[in-house]
Amino acid sequence: MMLRQLLTIVTLLFIAGSGATAKDYTVCSPNGKNKVTVSNGITLSITHNDKTVVKVKAGLSALSDVQFSSVRTTKVTETISAPFYRQQSLTMTYRQADLKLGGGFGLQVRAYDEGVAYRFYTTNKKETMIVDETADFLFPDHSKAWLAYSTNDQKPFAMAFQNVYEETLLSEAKNQYAFLPATIQSGDVKVTILESDLRSYPGMFLKKTQGGAVLSAAFAKYPKKMAYYSWRGMSYVDETEHFIAQSTGARTYPWRVMAITEKDREMPVNNLVYALATPNQIGDTSWIKPGKVAWDWWNDWNLKGVDFKAGINTRTYQYYIDFAAKNRIPYVVLDEGWYDSAKGDIMNPIANIDLQLLIDYGRQKGVGIVLWTVFNVLDEHLVEACGKYAKMGIKGWKIDFLDRNDQTAVEMAERLAKTCAQYQLFVDYHGYFTPTGMNRTYPNILNYEGVFGMEEARWAKKETDMPKYDVTFPFIRMMAGNVDFTPGAMHNGTKTNWVECYENPVSMGTRCHQLACYVIHDSPFTMLCDAPTNYEQEPEYVNIITSIPDTWEETKILQGEMGSYIVTARRKGNDWYVAGQTNWDEREIMLSLDFLPAGTAYHTTIVTDGINANHNAEDYQVETTSLVSGEQIRLKLASGGGFLVKIMHNE
Repeated sequence: MMLRQLLTIVTLLFIAGSGATAKDYTVCSPNGKNKVTVSNGITLSITHNDKTVVKVKAGLSALSDVQFSSVRTTKVTETISAPFYRQQSLTMTYRQADLKLGGGFGLQVRAYDEGVAYRFYTTNKKETMIVDETADFLFPDHSKAWLAYSTNDQKPFAMAFQNVYEETLLSEAKNQYAFLPATIQSGDVKVTILESDLRSYPGMFLKKTQGGAVLSAAFAKYPKKMAYYSWRGMSYVDETEHFIAQSTGARTYPWRVMAITEKDREMPVNNLVYALATPNQIGDTSWIKPGKVAWDWWNDWNLKGVDFKAGINTRTYQYYIDFAAKNRIPYVVLDEGWYDSAKGDIMNPIANIDLQLLIDYGRQKGVGIVLWTVFNVLDEHLVEACGKYAKMGIKGWKIDFLDRNDQTAVEMAERLAKTCAQYQLFVDYHGYFTPTGMNRTYPNILNYEGVFGMEEARWAKKETDMPKYDVTFPFIRMMAGNVDFTPGAMHNGTKTNWVECYENPVSMGTRCHQLACYVIHDSPFTMLCDAPTNYEQEPEYVNIITSIPDTWEETKILQGEMGSYIVTARRKGNDWYVAGQTNWDEREIMLSLDFLPAGTAYHTTIVTDGINANHNAEDYQVETTSLVSGEQIRLKLASGGGFLVKIMHNE
């Protein structure tokens, strides 16, 4: 669905000469709160309510002349179709300055009510090499930051983009590379640094520079030589060039985004990353069907009470398909092991898997099959593999272990999405860098990982504070896009009795904390991570999960404080679903229904932590009642707890 420009109010052309126009230019957001002044040099000074919140020193190595030769300004309102996003469409208004620079380069600067963004572009027809890009973010002294650091000290640009956020004074931050997004408390507002429209260019990292509250950008170098690990057929960068990017012809570079929010509850619904991305490049999206998926890997194929040996075999997956069919779950994923991943032999399922039988069996029961693979393994057999397995009848790929975001990795991700769309296959990008709006460009990308998700419970340590992370990342990471968190654990632990167990994993927090994920997360392709035989013991609970929609028409954050709790409301048709989560602190919430249309009656199902949930995290209770707009519901959340309120319109 292509972007539609509804209104262009004014266009002005300024020729730089003597006076202020030659040195600086100011762009103001439509509501007047956000202003960005661009000075020759190039420095962007960004204010909110006339208070400076961040200054950015920006540049590209290929720029030889940074004097403004002309400036063109426009005001634009766009209506953006947003399939499989947190709402069906967006209306965004901004003011933009297009500043012409020397050597065929230019700079675009936009001011939205939601924040500020800038990007370089070039109209050159020749080859352009970018040795480095400068982006130094200078914040006021005593600013506080939330940073997620690389987990690979030796090769910081090679990792899965999964870590908790460390809260620190920016001046005292570690001298380590952090991946995006990064949030900084700057005076009365939070500034979150993101990027959008990352295409054929490396992704940005940030590093605290010595002295002051400054974060400086860093980028992975362009790969010169690749090598392979001895497992999974996974490639990695063995040697790099001296530059970060190269391209030929006119192009735009990624948007550098600074989302500005006065209240924490504005953060999870900030739409700048999606709005700034290139519009839909695949055309028709009617064939893409979001939905929940029964997953094998997290529960370690851990069936019980069955008359066959559970594992990576045809009989086990038939059981998963039967479970999915009985519970209206549209997909089953075959994770690692369906082909010999040690050899990267994607074109041949193992002997214990009759893949065509499983695809046909699933089709008869209304369940689609999704196959796991490694990024480069699929890329090395892209047309052959997509052609073969699409013809057999699979619905999509779960693509894993990219674990880098240099230019060639970004190009691979786009190439895979584009080719899969040609075969009407959707994709779930796991082991992937923080999203940058590519799901707008290629809507068959339903989900991304780049989150410290449920898989961490399989090897986490006691001191890991996942409930705190669970009420932190929706405010930061989810600003960038969808999350493949993979919730649904049936074994749940309290802060005191949680235990590490790889084969039979346990989540941190209550059963209702897990249930709330299905509403709180932007996730149109959401896994039920536990074993079918565990779910079958509690059919009422499974029915609640599967009754929650996968796509939404409207999303609101009703209450919340980053790191403490969150309350999210989403609308599907005339029905609303409200969910909340807390950290390890017990919490009581008064939920007002004043967001509902006045005078309308609703049938309501309320799922809350049970009276004994602080001792047994699996305890929950369900009640039903009738409510109208304006009423209030008192909800008590246990330590690490949660709730779900289904508000169904009485027809």
